[in-house]
Amino acid sequence: MKSCIIVGAGLAGLTAARILKDTGVRVKVLEKVDRVGGRMRTDHLQEGVFDHGAQFFTVRDERFERMVATWISAGVAEIWTHGFADQNGKQHDDGHPRYRGAHGMTTIVEHLACDLNVQTRAEVTHLRADDRVWKVFTGDLSHTADALVLTAPVPSTLALVDGSSITLPIKARKALESINYEPCVAVMALLEGPSGVPEPGGVQIGGEPLFWVSDNQKKGISEVPAVTIHAGPEWSREHMRSDDDAIVRLLLEEAKGYVGMKIKATAAYRWKHSMPLEPYEEAFVYVEGPLPLIFCGDAFAGSKVEGAVLSGFAAADKLLRSTIRS
Repeated sequence: MKSCIIVGAGLAGLTAARILKDTGVRVKVLEKVDRVGGRMRTDHLQEGVFDHGAQFFTVRDERFERMVATWISAGVAEIWTHGFADQNGKQHDDGHPRYRGAHGMTTIVEHLACDLNVQTRAEVTHLRADDRVWKVFTGDLSHTADALVLTAPVPSTLALVDGSSITLPIKARKALESINYEPCVAVMALLEGPSGVPEPGGVQIGGEPLFWVSDNQKKGISEVPAVTIHAGPEWSREHMRSDDDAIVRLLLEEAKGYVGMKIKATAAYRWKHSMPLEPYEEAFVYVEGPLPLIFCGDAFAGSKVEGAVLSGFAAADKLLRSTIRS
């Protein structure tokens, strides 16, 4: 294997790209939106800075721990806290560190992507498996490689595969079709004064309609009070098609004890594939054949940030082992 195309510049795709590049494989990452990171997303609303996708991450796996150590050394990640408040305001400190991006979660993925060949605004529209290479089409452009890694949310990936008339083995298709996601509606609220979110800046509610509330100023990434609200999956599913004004109004009313009434600006965001209902038990789905094809992402190997990274690790390792044998 001399070359590989990775579709999706989230954590899994960038992790796999980094490993393959470091072993001498020529890697190209194609991302349909204008930035890397997927749900590791930090946005600005006027002078406020908001993490409104993934909020933090924990570390349990030794390989991921070593990777996080390099992020900390590079100044792109740091420990945020060892626990959060619950909906009653009670603090819970279990001694287990929760990490954040030093200037928002996007800081970490931008670091991962810094010297990789990543093409943004490159939505993949079609795939073709020729005799010797994969051909991947983005608009009028075609890209070729020996191997293909697909990391986008599984429903989107399956639609791409089916639309390209690529036949998957029954076992692989059943595995992929078993993966479903919960949605999440997020609201960003820029405040004129301090929020009611307790230190260290995050409240784990875990309910409906409120699931999570954080103050990005107390978190340490915004110079001004900037509150992120995540709705629960049931509420999010019900309101995914509601207009922004309705979403903002309803969630601000529910979260008024944390937000207050002095609000300068708001924005809503919809995460259609926020969290897998039940992560697939393996770290990837590999399709045997003359042209390597592998599916990975945060729906594999356990969800959340660590799961996405471990899936990227495992996918790259599998490709390298398989192509060496062949």
